[in-house]
Amino acid sequence: MTQNIFKIAIAGAGLMGRLLAWRLSTKGHHISLFESGSLEKPTGACHTAAGMIAPLSELFHCPLPIYQLGMQSLQYWPLWVEELQQLTGSDVNYRQAGSLLIAHPQDRTELQQFHQEIKGKLGHQSTDQQQWLDNNSLKNMEPDLQHFDQGLFLSSEADIDNRKLLPALLSALKKNNVTLWENTAAECSPGKIHTENQTQSYDLVIDTRGLGAKYQIHGLRGVRGEVMVVETPEVKLHRPVRLLHPRYQLYAVPRANNQIVIGATEIESEDMSPISLRSTMELSSALYSIHPAFAEARILETRVNCRPATMDNLPVVKSEPGLIRINGLFRHGYLLAPALVAQVEQKIHQPISNTEQVS
Repeated sequence: MTQNIFKIAIAGAGLMGRLLAWRLSTKGHHISLFESGSLEKPTGACHTAAGMIAPLSELFHCPLPIYQLGMQSLQYWPLWVEELQQLTGSDVNYRQAGSLLIAHPQDRTELQQFHQEIKGKLGHQSTDQQQWLDNNSLKNMEPDLQHFDQGLFLSSEADIDNRKLLPALLSALKKNNVTLWENTAAECSPGKIHTENQTQSYDLVIDTRGLGAKYQIHGLRGVRGEVMVVETPEVKLHRPVRLLHPRYQLYAVPRANNQIVIGATEIESEDMSPISLRSTMELSSALYSIHPAFAEARILETRVNCRPATMDNLPVVKSEPGLIRINGLFRHGYLLAPALVAQVEQKIHQPISNTEQVS
């Protein structure tokens, strides 16, 4: 059967918007992508994030649908990355080397609690994904963490360098002749995009504006997150590491050039002011507790952004004839986006259903 070709507008050029524009343009659809800011220099949550694709780690705090969508995304990411790299010649540093959970001796029960919580939610499905490491195994996997006596290895998890992925996606859109509208704020209605100067008609409009669509998604709110980027040649990590602690969970994601992205904060606020002194001290002290050599690490960058979240922190897909809204990816953008893109691809070739929330 011949596939119908549609004229589609996408509002919002964050991760979700770029992935959708790329995947739909590869299917031959005529895509226009609208972005209220710069396409070359994005400022949204997708640019601030650490790029972790960690369904098992997130399951500890999140409902089962987040894990299930994340596992679907793990099927898409390596295929799409390979295709993207062939198209653009860009290496986006996708790495599926698992992630590692550690805790200090006094917090060892945190590891056990994590293990039991995941086992309780997944049953036998968790057996192959969780592996206890003793000191020798930990030393072999991460030599600079040899002073920890045990760890929990989550083998299926991955991460991607968002600072390389976003430009690569933009390059792919240009190669696929996507019509790009930057510095153009857009409002969405069924089959129409409204900008300051004009209204344009399309077969389908897809709204991926995040907090820009706050008044169109009931209960959508911003949740502040703070991230630091540090540099040191003294500590080498080979995969994302999470430090479990009774008050916070620090993550450290190694990047090229001796850089490490660290974060943990999740604040119920839409404040976009610079990182607080308290957060800086807590992140720094937690990182230092992983390895004392971090004391001489240089802070290259601090990042602050607000992630769009629904009241139950589940993503939402709202559909009506001529319009689809996708929002509420919260802190799970890189974990959920491919699975939701696949859902939208299916939707545009079948009758539009009523509003639905992913569950």
